[in-house]
Amino acid sequence: MPNTSLPLSGKFAIVTGASRGIGLAIATRLASDGAGVIITARGQEALAEAAARIPGGRVIAVSGKSNDPDHQQEVLDIAHREFGGVDILVNNAGINPVYGPLVDLDLGAASKIFEVNVLGTLSWTQAVVGDRRLGFRKRGGSVVNISSVTGAVPSEGIGFYGISKAAVGHLTRTLAVELGPEIRVNSISPGVVKTQFARALYEGKEDNVVAAYPLKRLGVPEDIGSAAAFLVGPDASWITGQDLTVDGGLTTAGGSA
Repeated sequence: MPNTSLPLSGKFAIVTGASRGIGLAIATRLASDGAGVIITARGQEALAEAAARIPGGRVIAVSGKSNDPDHQQEVLDIAHREFGGVDILVNNAGINPVYGPLVDLDLGAASKIFEVNVLGTLSWTQAVVGDRRLGFRKRGGSVVNISSVTGAVPSEGIGFYGISKAAVGHLTRTLAVELGPEIRVNSISPGVVKTQFARALYEGKEDNVVAAYPLKRLGVPEDIGSAAAFLVGPDASWITGQDLTVDGGLTTAGGSA
């Protein structure tokens, strides 16, 4: 029997890019708070392993490319069949396959980054909101987009990733205005979090990186999971169109990722 005292009991979520790192931590926290969760990512084996690591709750793993309309439709069909609706969408899937100055950036790679990080976030939101079977609007749905401090502060070597995340921030604000009052839309901007995705930003130099953080540590995925749980939960019912910076004080102190 579900624990109805949990803050997300009776809620159902979709979390993209959730086979590891921040996405897995968010899915784990939502499940721990009582939500049923569908997790998505490209690799079926890694995704299945991730689902097995999420304690409690009801977890379904569906593999596929995040920005593939057929994959999105498969997820929505499963959400309708297994959950009967969706209350929470976390757009976490993102890529950054290049490193270096913008003047040397391959424009094909830039297009792919924008397609996944920005258009993927928009297309998932369109799909979930537009599927009337899921009742997202009627259920008072909540969207959380994972942005980055690089969207506000230029960061060496990952400039276009930051540009894509700046777009995610403006997308969040615009969607919040357009989808209210029924649907809330917020974003989270992490600093450097200790994940495989961000490894190049701290590996072999962690002490130097940490020195720029007032809290003198890097983030861990659970820090972002906690922030996401707050934003989709009842205590954030009057919060929309906001970006929650979770960076250990980095940007306040004038630092960059």
